[in-house]
Amino acid sequence: MKSAENKAENPVRDEFLSREQLVADHLPHVKRIVNRIAAHLPSSAETDDLFNAGIIGLIEASLRFDPRRDNTFITYASYRIKGAILTELRSRDFLSKSSRRKSRDLEQACLKLRLSKGREVNDDEVAEEMGITLDKYYEIKKLAGLSFISLEETGFWSNSEKNNLLDYLVNGNDKDVLELTRIKEIEKSIAKAIERLSEKEKLVVSLYYWDELTMKEIGKVLSLTESRVSQIHSQAIINLRIMLKNEDVIDLIPG
Repeated sequence: MKSAENKAENPVRDEFLSREQLVADHLPHVKRIVNRIAAHLPSSAETDDLFNAGIIGLIEASLRFDPRRDNTFITYASYRIKGAILTELRSRDFLSKSSRRKSRDLEQACLKLRLSKGREVNDDEVAEEMGITLDKYYEIKKLAGLSFISLEETGFWSNSEKNNLLDYLVNGNDKDVLELTRIKEIEKSIAKAIERLSEKEKLVVSLYYWDELTMKEIGKVLSLTESRVSQIHSQAIINLRIMLKNEDVIDLIPG
C-alpha cells in the first residue's frame, strides 16, 4: 500500500523536480540577460535586484510553460525574464516617466534637426539643440537604447491585450484576428525600418537581438570597443523609433 502511494505521488514530485531543474539550468541565462540590459544603464546601477527579478520571471516561466506548445522553454523564458527585469526597472528612476520623457525629447530634437538640415546630424548638434552637455546627452542616449517600443505606444493598453500579444509572440496563437492584423502590421513596419538603417547599425541590431551577443562580444566581432557598439545600438534604436513615428506605428505617450 505504501509503495502504491509513493508511486501515485511520483508524477507530482517528478514534475516539481523537473521545474526546479529548469530553473537551476537556466540561471546563467538570467545573468546573461541582466548583463545585456545593464550595459545600457549608468555605471552606478545595481544589478542584484535585476537578477532577482529575472529569477522570478524564470520561475514564473517554469510554472506556466506548456511543453506541448510548438516552442522551446528558453524562448518562452526569455520573454518572461526580460519582462520581469523591465518591470523592476520601471519601478526605479532608470525607466521613470522623467527618463522616458528625456529619451523622447532626444528623439524629437534629432527629428527636428534632420528636417531643418536635410541630413543626418551629429551628437554635438543634438546636445546643443537640447541645451545640455555632451556627457548628459550620452547618458540620455544610452537609456534611449534600453527599451525599443512599449506596448502602450503600439496601442496595446489593457492587460488582456498585452497577454494576447505575448501569447502570440511566444506560441504563435492568433485568438483575435484584429489584434493579429495589428501585430503583423507592426512586424512589417519594423522589418522595413531595419532595412533602412546603416549597414553597421543593421549588423549590430542583428547580432544583438537575433544572435543575442553581448555588446562586448559584438565589439570583438566588429573590432570595436564595447562603448562604441553601445553607441551604435542606441543610435539604431533612436533611428528606428523616429522612422516608426513617421509611419504612425508608434505614438508619444504624454508625461
